[in-house]
Amino acid sequence: MASIHGHEVLNMMIESGEQYSEQSLVLAIHSRFGETARFHTCSASEMSASALVAFLADKGKFIPVETGFSTHESKICRH
Repeated sequence: MASIHGHEVLNMMIESGEQYSEQSLVLAIHSRFGETARFHTCSASEMSASALVAFLADKGKFIPVETGFSTHESKICRH
């Protein structure tokens, strides 16, 4: 199975217009990409959905909102 770049998850979040908790985002990732999908970023690889969510949170890719968090195109690196 090919690894999916974390940008795909950020784009999914933007397209949905939803606000997420860590748990609801993991569930959305599983629904979209499958429970066994693995993810990578520019600096990490072989992550599960929950590991990716934690990684993206640590990297400041989420924007806090009243009921959880969202993201924005400006949070996606372009290198």
